[in-house]
Amino acid sequence: MAKGKMKPAAKLILLVLIMGGIFGVVYYLTGGQVGSDTNLPSAGGKEVVKKKKKSRRSKGDVLNVAVVTWPGYAGGQYFNKGFNSSDASMYTVDYGLEVNFKVMDNVAASRAAFLNGDIDILWATVDALPTEFSEGGTMAASQPKIFMQSDWSRGGDAVVAKRTIKTVADLKGKTIAVAEMTPSHSFLIWLLSAGGLTMEDVEIKKVEDAVDAANVFKSGAVDAAVVWSPDDADCIDAVPGSRILESTEHAEFIIADVFIATQETINDKGPLIQNFVEGFMKGAAEINNDALAKKEATIILSKGLKLPVEFFENTIDKVRLCTYGDNMNFFGLDRTYRGVKGEDLYRKMSNIYSRLGYSENPLSWREIVYPDFIQNLALTGAIHEAEKPRTFTVATAETKKKAAFSSKQVTLTFDTGKYFLTEDAKYVIDTEFADEAKMFSNTRIRVEGNSDNVGNKAFNISLSKKRAKAAADYLVNTHGINRNRIIVIGNGPSNPVASNSTAAGKAQNRRTDFKLVAE
Repeated sequence: MAKGKMKPAAKLILLVLIMGGIFGVVYYLTGGQVGSDTNLPSAGGKEVVKKKKKSRRSKGDVLNVAVVTWPGYAGGQYFNKGFNSSDASMYTVDYGLEVNFKVMDNVAASRAAFLNGDIDILWATVDALPTEFSEGGTMAASQPKIFMQSDWSRGGDAVVAKRTIKTVADLKGKTIAVAEMTPSHSFLIWLLSAGGLTMEDVEIKKVEDAVDAANVFKSGAVDAAVVWSPDDADCIDAVPGSRILESTEHAEFIIADVFIATQETINDKGPLIQNFVEGFMKGAAEINNDALAKKEATIILSKGLKLPVEFFENTIDKVRLCTYGDNMNFFGLDRTYRGVKGEDLYRKMSNIYSRLGYSENPLSWREIVYPDFIQNLALTGAIHEAEKPRTFTVATAETKKKAAFSSKQVTLTFDTGKYFLTEDAKYVIDTEFADEAKMFSNTRIRVEGNSDNVGNKAFNISLSKKRAKAAADYLVNTHGINRNRIIVIGNGPSNPVASNSTAAGKAQNRRTDFKLVAE
């Protein structure tokens, strides 16, 4: 190449290259914050000082959360000030965290997104999880962990029935529309059990979801259906004489919505999930205690789920948005709590769904639970405490005689002429009724002692009442049932269910009936 003087254009190019190199080095050394409290030489040789911009988040501080069309997740959506991340989100302001709630009502699609990593956190209900966590299944292989409870259904799920069906016992032999292996299915199983029935006692009309169940009922094709609110009201309007047989307004501890994440996601994004949980708990507590916060939450739900505000004004009170204290109870972290825990519900439904053939060797509770995020919280104040149990007053004469929606006949063995519970009798109460008593916590329990017709009638009435009281005392002392909730009745031989002319019939009549009465 020939030597010579550098032309002006070439000098300009060289200068640009030199300045670009200096800029690149500084950019690298400052982590991309060029001009952020960094003094760079200007073209004139002077220092240029630029104010540092506050970094709102780090790369990767994003959580994608799958939810369904349900107000139970309002705590997080309210704290997020919407379904999508924004500068207004308290997750952004307080934690530098982007949270995006993605509506995924289709179960299969949401699970596929969870397994392929498009979703970090997935909705689920504890009652139906045993059907998904079968040993060897794809969900089980992902090492799923329940790390937070979002809500309890409190009237959001209901059984609607035709006019001739007035009690659970009336469902025997009837056709019921229900989405199998969903919360609707779980609710139906528990309701039948409380009435002394099983799934084998009814005919099932399989549908995809509760919306389809409502449509089938309104068409007149079935006798009853398990539906969501407010579809229950639509069903009553559409089918003359039909009624809401029962709902989770009384069955308060059956359907528990939770969030799950894979163990890999927890390992990778644990600090982010910790912040997500804390914000969610704060949001739920505010909605539970502030009418303006609840109103704002309904507006957020309306926009995010594209349904009228009135819809959520009618449904947001049909869930219990779970607080920090509720989660402490749910995960068994408060040793004094004697109510329904997540482990109780999951184990019970694992046994039921396995027996019915819907699940094979579901994972154990220990394998799927991750309470660390709740344990790490330190939220104080009354708004973060657990829900207080309903306070029952002594039943009035009218309440004592009120018709029950379910009645479960249980045989308790007593020694002749005695009313003290044997160990066998205690075991029967533990296995055949105690769970229903806790699940249907917003009902009265009427314990009715019955006898055969052998001996003095007055003596049998007195003895049967003492036996019923012994059963009631056991529910109170062992299972923590509120004493005022229980009504004790001694029928003696007045209400036989079989003939007293045979030994077998007499044995059937020496029974105890546990009845649930809704007020």
